[in-house]
Amino acid sequence: MTPLSSIAMSAYTDLVRLLKDDAVSGAEGKPTLKRRGDKAYWYAARRVGSEMRFFYIGEDSDETRERIDRIEALHMTAKERQAERSRLVRLLRAEGMTPTDRATGSILSAMADAGTFRLGGTIVGTNAFRLYEGELGIRLPLGGMANTGDIDIAQFEKLSVALEDQVAPGLAETFSALKFDPLPELDRGRTWRWAQGGSGQLVEFLTPAFGEETIRDLPALGVNAQALNYLNFLIAEPIHAAAIYRSGVLVQVPRPERYAIHKLIIADRRRDGAGSLKASKDREQAAFLVEAMAEDRPDDLRRAYETAMDVGPRWREHIANSLKRMRDTMNTLNSI
Repeated sequence: MTPLSSIAMSAYTDLVRLLKDDAVSGAEGKPTLKRRGDKAYWYAARRVGSEMRFFYIGEDSDETRERIDRIEALHMTAKERQAERSRLVRLLRAEGMTPTDRATGSILSAMADAGTFRLGGTIVGTNAFRLYEGELGIRLPLGGMANTGDIDIAQFEKLSVALEDQVAPGLAETFSALKFDPLPELDRGRTWRWAQGGSGQLVEFLTPAFGEETIRDLPALGVNAQALNYLNFLIAEPIHAAAIYRSGVLVQVPRPERYAIHKLIIADRRRDGAGSLKASKDREQAAFLVEAMAEDRPDDLRRAYETAMDVGPRWREHIANSLKRMRDTMNTLNSI
């Protein structure tokens, strides 16, 4: 594994920080804290006509509160941050960090502008794997395990309802502007996949299932989603990442240790045919991340592994079946 330079690591960290500053500075209105059960969320409240509108800023945390305290200063320095972000992206490209390709970058940028990631949308699948380069400080392989034409976005259904905010413009409008068409589904009127003619790009929306894997509603994103079991483990406690496109795009991805363990589960759930090729790719990605994190973040990796193993026998069975094909990875996980 080839590490990124200390210059690249510092630049990437600064880029993510500036993008997060921008996410707060774009909120117009009075910062307001709302509680939902045992969690609290920050909004910018402003009057639109005779109604109060609430623009979601983020979950309550020390980091979010610190940015809200600086919100006026952030408004004042928006142009300076834009120029600095552009400089950092140029530096990261010069240092050899893999940029996001134009087709994917344009889609992520449009979805970010609409509020997809601000409202809890999380990139999953290979496009998330490709964004771990800056987070882990290592160059990713350029082979088949990092290639994809799909963009998979997941969100918790309960979060989508609880936020009481919605993307604007709607994602159907966003996709139409990018020449995406909705794919017909058996359940007419419920769309969870869009395809871009000519490019082969596909965008899918997913949500965790806890039993039956049906089509659900994600009101914050204004789309439907395919519910999948085991997905709740993957998208719990997501992190921010920067896509190296234009002056940077702030997105949300799963924690890399959870991604690695989830791939062990999913690989065993694949069926014959095309699924077997995807299962091989799942195992390759899991092996790569386990090797990388065992060296630098063994505690995080061990915690994710133990959490999944403690869920129940079906989880342990899927993980064990994958690890039977991955002796080196199994030995690494058992040694941390």
